[in-house]
Amino acid sequence: MKTRKVLTPTSRVRFGHGREDITPPVGIYHRMWGAARHDRSTGVHRPILADVMIFGSLSDESDLLVRAHIDLVGLVTADHNAVVDGLAKVVGVGEDRIDLTYSHSHSSGFYMPDRVALPGGELIPDYLKEVAEKVSRAGAAARDALEVAVITYATGRCNMAANRDCYDEEFEGHVCGFNPDVEPDETVLVGRVTDLAHRQVATLVNYGCHPTTLAWDNTLLSPDYVGTMREEVEHVTDCPCVFAQAPSGNQGPRHVFVGDLNVADKNGRQLGFAALSALMSMGPPGTDYAYQGPVISGATIGTWAYTPLTEDRREASAIFNTGIHSVDLPKRTDLDTKKFEEQMAEWTEKQKEADAEGDVVKARDYGARAERARRWMGRLKGMPEGPTYPYRFTVQRLGDAVWVSCGGEPYNTVQQVLRKRFPNQTLLFSPLAGTIQVAYLLDEASYGKGLYQEEPSSLGKGCLEILIEAMAEKIAAVIS
Repeated sequence: MKTRKVLTPTSRVRFGHGREDITPPVGIYHRMWGAARHDRSTGVHRPILADVMIFGSLSDESDLLVRAHIDLVGLVTADHNAVVDGLAKVVGVGEDRIDLTYSHSHSSGFYMPDRVALPGGELIPDYLKEVAEKVSRAGAAARDALEVAVITYATGRCNMAANRDCYDEEFEGHVCGFNPDVEPDETVLVGRVTDLAHRQVATLVNYGCHPTTLAWDNTLLSPDYVGTMREEVEHVTDCPCVFAQAPSGNQGPRHVFVGDLNVADKNGRQLGFAALSALMSMGPPGTDYAYQGPVISGATIGTWAYTPLTEDRREASAIFNTGIHSVDLPKRTDLDTKKFEEQMAEWTEKQKEADAEGDVVKARDYGARAERARRWMGRLKGMPEGPTYPYRFTVQRLGDAVWVSCGGEPYNTVQQVLRKRFPNQTLLFSPLAGTIQVAYLLDEASYGKGLYQEEPSSLGKGCLEILIEAMAEKIAAVIS
C-alpha cells in the first residue's frame, strides 16, 4: 500500500453569510430570449436571491475577502460597480477585495440600460437601486456573522449538464443545444462550512451549466434550476446553500429550452441530489482519512479512521492569500456600431411587416435578429479603445483550495485544463464576475466554425489560451 493517508481538502477561515430576496416586481421587463414575444414578466416561479459570503484570515482580522453570488443574468459595468461599491463601504474593504458574480439565469430578467424605454423597463432603475441596497444589507449581515469556520471540500458528478455545441447537417450549420456526441464536464465541487461546534452553517455548490432550462415560452421570473437545487440541499442540511456558477460557455442542461417549470425543477433536483451525495461522502471537519493497521478477524482487516489534522496540515489549511490580476486579451477587429444600428433597424421593420401579415414564425425570427443587433450595440458602448482588452481575474487561496474568478463567459475548457495541470489542488472557478460585454471566450479550435458563441464575443482567437496561461502562472505562485 503506497498511500496510507488521504488528505481532506480543507480551509480554516473566518466565515460569515448574509442573504436577501431580490425578486423583481412582477411586470418588470423580462425578455432575455430573442425568440420571446413578451416583454413584461407575469409572475414568479421561485425567489431570486442574493448571497454574500465573507472569508477572513485567522491571523489578521482586517484581511477579508467578499464574494457575492446573485441570481441575475448579469449587469453592465456601471450597475455592477454600484453594487460592488456599496458592498465595499458596508464591509469596510477595498473594491479589489470583492468578487460579484451571477448565476446567469436567463429567466431572472434582463436589466440593461437600453431596455428602460421598453414595456416594463420603467421599473428597472428603481429595481437596480433596490438590488444594490439589499446586497449591501446582506454584506452587513455577513460581516456581523463572521466566526471561525472549517470548510471541507468534496467532488461529485452530475450529468444534468451537456455540451451544447452541435452541428445540424440538415440545417448545414451549428445550433446551440444538447450534443450527445461530446462528453461534458460533469464535475460538482461542494464545500461544507462548519463552525467550531461542527454545526454546518452553509453549503457551497460549484457547477458549470447555463441556467437556460426555461426559454422563450416562459414569462415568469425564475432562478431556473438553481432555485430548486438550493431548496433540496437546504431541506437536508437546514442551512443556506450558495450556488457558484462555474465556466459554462459551452455547457447547458440536457433537457433545455422549454416553458415547463417542472423541467427546471427536475434539473435542479438532479444537481441538488448530486451535491448532497458529495456532502454525505465527507468525514468530520478538520480531519484526514488515515490507515490504522490490521485487525485479525475472520479475515485480516485493514482499518482506516478519520484523524485530526496534524499541525503542519492545520497551518497549511489556514493560509489566506488573495490577488487581483489583469491580462491583455485580443479583441475582434470586425466590430462596427453603425453596422449593428442598421441591422437592428432593418430587422425591426421586417418584424413589424411580419406581424401585420400574421406570420408568427417570421416575426419571431426577425425580432430575434433585431435583438442580436441591439445587444451588440450595448456591448460596444463599454469596450475600451485599442486592439486588446484588459481582462480582470482573481486568484484566491483559502487553505487547500484556490478560487479563481473572471469576467465574461469562458468555455469550460479553462477549468478542465487547469484542473489537469494542478491535479492535487482543489480549484473552484467563478466566471461572470463583471465585464459582461466581452461575452464568450472560446478555445482556439472553436473559432471559425460558425458557433453561436463566436457571434456575440468581443474577443478574438487565442483569448482563452492566453487567459489559461495567465491563470496557471498565478495559481502556481499562490500554492508554492
